Amino acid sequence: MTTAFDSIDLSGTPLSNRIAMAPMTRSRAGDGAIATELTAEYYAQRASAGLIITEGIQPSAIGQGYPDTPGLHSAEQVASWRKVTAAVHEAGGKIFAQIMHAGRIGHPVLLPDGLVNVAPSAIPAKGQVYTAEGPKDYVTPRELTGEEVRATIADFVAAARNAIDAGFDGVELHGANGYLIHQFLAPGSNQRTDEWGGTPENRIRFAVETAKAVAAEIGAARTGIRLSPGNPFNDISEPQDDLEATYTSLVKELDALNLAYLHVMEVGPIRDLVTALRGGFGGTFVLNPSTEGPTGPDALALVEDGTADVVAYGALFLANPDLPARLKAEGPYNTPDPATFYGGTEKGYTDYPAL
Repeated sequence: MTTAFDSIDLSGTPLSNRIAMAPMTRSRAGDGAIATELTAEYYAQRASAGLIITEGIQPSAIGQGYPDTPGLHSAEQVASWRKVTAAVHEAGGKIFAQIMHAGRIGHPVLLPDGLVNVAPSAIPAKGQVYTAEGPKDYVTPRELTGEEVRATIADFVAAARNAIDAGFDGVELHGANGYLIHQFLAPGSNQRTDEWGGTPENRIRFAVETAKAVAAEIGAARTGIRLSPGNPFNDISEPQDDLEATYTSLVKELDALNLAYLHVMEVGPIRDLVTALRGGFGGTFVLNPSTEGPTGPDALALVEDGTADVVAYGALFLANPDLPARLKAEGPYNTPDPATFYGGTEKGYTDYPAL
């Protein structure tokens, strides 16, 4: 029987186990959206994960959605990440950079002067974002032109190339949680009438073309993607009767690209859809299950029963830098401190104790 503690070959990248660290925004980048020495320490502490997937990293200045998030679009940023990847590799780990364009999520005060958030359609998300000036309502984004859509794909490609230059083992495209790729997938945020909107086939086009272009640049074996079907986070609206058609069509197209992995974040009662997506994808299937929390260790069984090839943990990994060892020992587990999730210094970041 295969267990989560067994190794796996991720399209040529050997993983020591099947326990991944899920991507989590921590908002601790330095000036210029750079990774810091503390960033390197944080990820190196968690190098016992079979695979670390970083926090979302913006591929362009306009892709930033939150304060103090890191980028991969300047030479200084690339250089800063080299310290992180070197530290993780020295500790025996593997690390993929998650490339995240926030789209309509964010606010102009977080962007360089004159820039306004962009999206598939000029439809604002309901809600607020925290800024240095306090909470602010999301603004109405500017609808991307067809030419700008292509330019945004090029930004993802450039960021992926920069990630490899910075020493990452690969990249994950953030197509989940209501950010730009997800905004294109969802009919509630994508009401375009051109080739990028309307039918499921058109709404999946941005995700497919981005994955195709990135894979062509850095290799499919170094390219993964994360999806969260039906996740209402960030005011995403995906009607149930549209969900299966959209995501099965998307995964069929992604499967043809021979990507390193498909990473699905399970939100709500969608296990039947998760099973269908796993069946439609021939590569490595990573699942961030909805069972995380007090029952988090139970997720190990998802590898044993074949539901997933790799299981990803978020908050448990945040609070337990040596999570694989704790899972094997069946605890104990440090309790995550939500007050220190975003921003700050080493408190709640690098000071969680190991066994």
